[in-house]
Amino acid sequence: MGNKIYDIPVKKIDGTPASLKPYEGKVMLVVNVASQCGLTPQYEGLEALYKKYHAQGLEVLGFPANEFGAQEPGTNAEIAQFCALKFKVDFPMFEKIVVKGAGIHPLYAHLTKTSPAAILPAGSKLASMLPPATSADEIKWNFEKFLVSRDGKIAARFSPDMKPDDPLLVKAVEKELG
Repeated sequence: MGNKIYDIPVKKIDGTPASLKPYEGKVMLVVNVASQCGLTPQYEGLEALYKKYHAQGLEVLGFPANEFGAQEPGTNAEIAQFCALKFKVDFPMFEKIVVKGAGIHPLYAHLTKTSPAAILPAGSKLASMLPPATSADEIKWNFEKFLVSRDGKIAARFSPDMKPDDPLLVKAVEKELG
């Protein structure tokens, strides 16, 4: 019984055609990332989470996007170099895509339509700082995180300001890793 998420075509950051099929049976944390955002230091936390739980089946998947404040203006090659040099990112990175609005990538159309509302960290001020979304399921900003279970279903969604080491997120990841 296949799950649609694994069949959606994506491209690796080097432009190679790919899909999420290699991650079937693993827990995925899908994140829309950006190099020039106040949340960019989350790359460090995402890499730490990846290193800590990868052997147990966690995959962190980065999808650069430029929809929020034009904070990811670079080419795929520039993004890859930035991630490698500045944050020593080892988790899989994919080609820059559109994550909301016109031209939304099919992966993000699937994620946003089939996920619960984003969980906010305690004391989150993000919601009051952002322009209102045009729809409830729309991505709010860079670094929104989708936790996908081993069977390809969305287990949880975390707001952009939810840090990768937040106990709520870590607990959800550990629960999915089982």
